Amino acid sequence: MKRPDYPFHDGYPQSPQKEERLFYYIGLVIGSLFILLGLAGSILPILPGPTLSFIGLFWVALLRHFSPPLTPTLILFMLIITIAITVMDYFIPLIGAKKYGASKWGIYGSIVGMVIGAFLSPLGMLLGALIGAVLVEWMVSRKEKQALKAGWGIFIGSILGSILKLVVSGVMAYYFIIAVL
Repeated sequence: MKRPDYPFHDGYPQSPQKEERLFYYIGLVIGSLFILLGLAGSILPILPGPTLSFIGLFWVALLRHFSPPLTPTLILFMLIITIAITVMDYFIPLIGAKKYGASKWGIYGSIVGMVIGAFLSPLGMLLGALIGAVLVEWMVSRKEKQALKAGWGIFIGSILGSILKLVVSGVMAYYFIIAVL
């Protein structure tokens, strides 16, 4: 089954005008930028990765009039997944922290460390969360082993959240590429 390649399909009564083609290509560039920003945002805390990827996918679906593979069902499914991952991203590090025994002070320390580390690099963000949690937890509890354990829990939770966001953004990038090619 041949899929229609909007707007350049032979079944249309008229050839699209130059302005329509330009609009279509500009739209593809904009969608590509959103997809790339979404992939970057899956690692960088400053950008909402899956949300940006979804915007890029939705934009191209609109340009292509929801033709396969970007059907309304797929777009709705990706919206639900995007919302779920965005909400889970806030809770996964907290669950990891609580599982490994972090106090609220350790969590606050990880947030401050993450913000400071974000100015250095994505790796700095993760290490900042780990170091911030360990330092604050150690200052509050004076137990070195508990502080290291709490920091490790926050680190694992943050890594897991980033991996989930990257997978979801990667799936959206895959559908974007399939639709454009």
